[in-house]
Amino acid sequence: PNLTPPQPNPQLVTDLKKLSVAHILNHHVTCQVILVQVNPGEAFTIRREDGQFQCITGPAQVPMMSPNGSVPPIYVPPGYVSQIIEENGVRRVLVLPQQPEFHPGGHSPLHHPPPPPHAHLPAFIPHPAMLPPPPHLYTGMAGDMSSQYIPQYHPAHIYSEQDSHSPHGRPPPFVHRDERASKTYERLQKKLKERQGGERGGGGGQMKDSPPPSPQKSRGSPPSMDSIYNGVVGGGKGLEAELGQGQTSTTAKQMDKEPGGKEGQWPEGWLFKLKERTRGWDRNKDIQAKGAVLSWVAPSRAEGEGVSPSPEPLSYDVSISYSGKDGKYTTMYSGEQLSVTLEDLRPATDYHVRVLAVCSGQCLRGSPSEAVAFTTRSCEPDPPGPPRKASGSKSSTLVLQWKAPCDNGSKIQNYTLQWDEGKGTGGYEQCYYGPQKQYRVTKLSPASRYSFRLAAKNDMGISEFSETVDLYTSCSVPSPPLPPELVKAGVTWLCLTWQRPSTSPKEDDIFYSLEMDEDEGYGFQPSYDGDELSCTVKNLHRSTNYKFRVAAYNTEGKSNPSQVAEFTTCPDRPGGPCRPVIRGSNSCILSLEPPKDNGGAEVTKYVVEISEGLSGVSWELAYSGPAMEHVCEGLKPGHSYQTRVYCMSEGGQSPLSETLQVQTPAVPPGQCQPPRVVGKPKAREVQLRWGPPCVGGGSPVSVYSVEVCGAGPQGSTGQEEVREVYQGSEVDCTVGSLLPGRTYSFRLRAANKAGYGPLSEHCEVTMGPGAPEPCKAPHITCKSPTVAVVSWEAPACNGGVVSEYRVEWGAAQGTMQVCFSGASLTHEVKGLLPATNYFCRVQAVNVAGVGLFSEAVLCQTPPSVPAAVSTLYNIQIVVIIVAVGWEPPCDHGAEISSYLIDLGERQSISVGPVTKYIIQHLQPDTSYRIRIQALNNLGSGPFSHTFKLKTKPLPPQPPRLECTAFSHQTLRLKWGDGPAKATPSDALQYQLQTEDKRGRFVSLYRGPCHTHKVQRLNECTSYMFRIQAFNEAGQGPFSTVYTFTTPRSPPAPIKAPRVERVEDMSSVCEVSWEPLLPMKGDPIIYTVYSNLSLSLSLVQVYKGSATSYQMPGLQPNSEYRFRVCAIRQCQDAPELSGPYSPTVTLSPQRSELSAGSVSSVGPRAGADPARPLTDEQWAALIIMLCAVISILIAFIIQYFVIK
Repeated sequence: PNLTPPQPNPQLVTDLKKLSVAHILNHHVTCQVILVQVNPGEAFTIRREDGQFQCITGPAQVPMMSPNGSVPPIYVPPGYVSQIIEENGVRRVLVLPQQPEFHPGGHSPLHHPPPPPHAHLPAFIPHPAMLPPPPHLYTGMAGDMSSQYIPQYHPAHIYSEQDSHSPHGRPPPFVHRDERASKTYERLQKKLKERQGGERGGGGGQMKDSPPPSPQKSRGSPPSMDSIYNGVVGGGKGLEAELGQGQTSTTAKQMDKEPGGKEGQWPEGWLFKLKERTRGWDRNKDIQAKGAVLSWVAPSRAEGEGVSPSPEPLSYDVSISYSGKDGKYTTMYSGEQLSVTLEDLRPATDYHVRVLAVCSGQCLRGSPSEAVAFTTRSCEPDPPGPPRKASGSKSSTLVLQWKAPCDNGSKIQNYTLQWDEGKGTGGYEQCYYGPQKQYRVTKLSPASRYSFRLAAKNDMGISEFSETVDLYTSCSVPSPPLPPELVKAGVTWLCLTWQRPSTSPKEDDIFYSLEMDEDEGYGFQPSYDGDELSCTVKNLHRSTNYKFRVAAYNTEGKSNPSQVAEFTTCPDRPGGPCRPVIRGSNSCILSLEPPKDNGGAEVTKYVVEISEGLSGVSWELAYSGPAMEHVCEGLKPGHSYQTRVYCMSEGGQSPLSETLQVQTPAVPPGQCQPPRVVGKPKAREVQLRWGPPCVGGGSPVSVYSVEVCGAGPQGSTGQEEVREVYQGSEVDCTVGSLLPGRTYSFRLRAANKAGYGPLSEHCEVTMGPGAPEPCKAPHITCKSPTVAVVSWEAPACNGGVVSEYRVEWGAAQGTMQVCFSGASLTHEVKGLLPATNYFCRVQAVNVAGVGLFSEAVLCQTPPSVPAAVSTLYNIQIVVIIVAVGWEPPCDHGAEISSYLIDLGERQSISVGPVTKYIIQHLQPDTSYRIRIQALNNLGSGPFSHTFKLKTKPLPPQPPRLECTAFSHQTLRLKWGDGPAKATPSDALQYQLQTEDKRGRFVSLYRGPCHTHKVQRLNECTSYMFRIQAFNEAGQGPFSTVYTFTTPRSPPAPIKAPRVERVEDMSSVCEVSWEPLLPMKGDPIIYTVYSNLSLSLSLVQVYKGSATSYQMPGLQPNSEYRFRVCAIRQCQDAPELSGPYSPTVTLSPQRSELSAGSVSSVGPRAGADPARPLTDEQWAALIIMLCAVISILIAFIIQYFVIK
């Protein structure tokens, strides 16, 4: 088709989409076919030759045919270019925005000016044989062409528009064409030839190259919306995105032709599209383990030039993918809301969701948004399966095993196994907790029941317990069972059964071993081993004696065998007898012969079976006895039968003999049932129906004959001549030309190839009367504002008694409904509205039909008291004042004069015709029940429903403030009774304030908690606090001022002291340490502790303000320890001791002999390299070792387990 886009404005240029048109050229005929591609989510509307419109939704290929063989040029607006691409013998015309970077093959784009105002191009019509199916059937041509003509934007041969046609108007021949394109080309060429052949045959003088006539519209005026019948396509991306995805969209308009114009002309097309596709997700929030809440933003719209469509509501389709961003998406929601809650999701699972907009009023579907990924949270594991009993269980031991359930995103760490300890009271105790999947329970009682249940635990929590399972421990060796018994014997098998040992409990698992002796000298051999109480021994010899015995065993051992039982197999059945023989010509006499092999036993009887027909599906017993001949009786005439025989002996039943076919002659059909009336007899005709005769005579019925005999009016004795009213093969007929109110007698007979059968019994039919006459106008009397009485007179019945009257009642003549149906001549209508107009009419019914309605009568009900107030609400509630409002009810024809407000126990309040009122002087924190009644000049209406409300309480009093813990820098304050931590939703909250340096109180805490810790305080300082409570009623008064004082701080710890031996004095050492600064004017003194002689405890050896001390009297071979403590001397308080310094050890002095002299002792006490480690050094070494081991384990788990 000729697509002429309008001049785009700057806003529409970016939204203009490319157009792909595929040309399929035919060199042998003068027709041209152009394929218009409809993308997914778009629609394309065409007008067919019969004048009807057809809407085609994408994806589809719409073939358009030019009867005169011309190829129209594609006109584009300024800023766009059309290019021709040839691929596999198919040329495509692309209308694209002019961009410098998009020039495949190096050709420059051609710019074509828009067509002149009155220029017309050859028309294209839809190809009737190649149109896609209707929108609801996406099969046929649309599905075949979509895969072949989807454009692929790889480098191809590109021609300019001037080179696309030859000088003679025909395109140049194709360079190459693949096999698929060639087949499609031949199929289209064949359809075009058939169409042209049809046009030549039925053209009526029309030229073969002229297009078919079609109406035209005026070129001077712009087309109206009624003339536009092309579909609207919405949604799109930029050019780069479209080329990447290989998608195209087509937007075209087709107009009717004007009557006086030239055929084959198309006016300018109009463009209307959605401005953009649905925007992406706005956010996703509230992601839980099995659900998520999603929301998005609605898309905006843009309108084309000259088109002002009415806004249509948008709906949205939300789809989700379980297999990645490019996986299959499943629709989870369709509606007009901008948010949705997804449920029934899997925990710890990745999902991708996307949304698209749908405009159902214009058959538009937008493109889906970008997929948004989210991952559901992990949760506790699923309930595991119950534990099962494993091998290795004994009488005092149970070995339990179980399988791991779904961990829901968090690895299962431990399992909890509980049991009832065999008590059976329903209480459970934990017997195992760990990561293993099996557990052995020991020290159990034999033959006892124990109940177990299992739960799994991960980082997210513990799962629900599994179903309770009852397990039993085994018992001792079973006792010998009773000998086996015979259930049934066969020719080659014996079915045996035995009983469970009576001394074994039901909970014990017992197995059985069946042994058989064949009297061949091998003794008893095993033939069955299992836990069943029955067994079928097969592959035995017929008529042979066998011996059997059975033994029972369990996990504790095997019992002695039972007593021996003897059983014998049955004899085999005899062979099949010979085929029966017919003797005689007038009757069916079957002669039987004995079988050649009787199976070892005499034949006791013969059985003859007969089957109707030649199929041999159903066989019936005809004879059973020892006689060798049988006379077949009760056979149907004209039927074929099959007979067969078998014999019986002690060994069983023999095989069937060969079948014998028997044919009986046909007879006339039997008597038919009387014909029955279908429906009710009308006034002048009746419909009859009948069935075939019960006896067909052995030949199908070919003709039915119906005779009628008129009996005259009811009560008369006159008779009429019998006549035939129907003859044919159908089983129903309609007999006409009858008189109403008379009784007729009908009889039926059937005929086949053997002749007519007898007549049926008489069927008497009385013709029905006519419908009654219309009733007169009814009379209406209003008894009250809500009740009216309707009465009417009986009309003429026309031969049938009136059985029913129907009264219709309604507020308008077009909306009246049936309110009464019965035989009475009056009816009382209830539930009416006061001061309302109603219409009424009456209709009579008899057995013949329904009469016409009477004239509609208008009546008006009188006015009444007002209706009840339906809506009551509160506007504002304070401590003792409540403002209420309500909606005025229906006044029922009389204006409302006042309202009455009922407060329950209080006196009622009367107000004027208002809808709002303020109730004062109420009690605080009190519940009230309010209801309202409307009044007019006719009385008071009913009360409204009760509305409950409660006034707010008075502000609360402040609590008592206490100090529960203190230090030199912090104070912990507590007030009221309640938990230390509270939720923000608590109604009662508190405000804690303290006095600053300027004497003002500032807020420290505001919230529902009952404790608060004040930090960063100074030592030995008094602080003043006050507290206030408040709730929804308001803020209460402040409490009295409380004063709390922080204590003094102790001195800081001293670093480890330095211990050295004094030179030239081996028995004296010097201990020195770093001094501390005075604390707020308080001096600091020091105490030194050491062990004297061989004592292990440390005692004070020095106290003073010096920073060093020399300790005499040291022994050479002794080890000494020292530590220092700082003491704060307070002026008006006792001394405060600080923490001790680290302990320092002085090693013993060692002497060395060298050249007969003793070496000098080193001056430093810590010079000994073999000094043992202190406690602090040992602790540091252990912490470092644990850290290294933890890092190593984390690396192993990361590398070997997770990856």
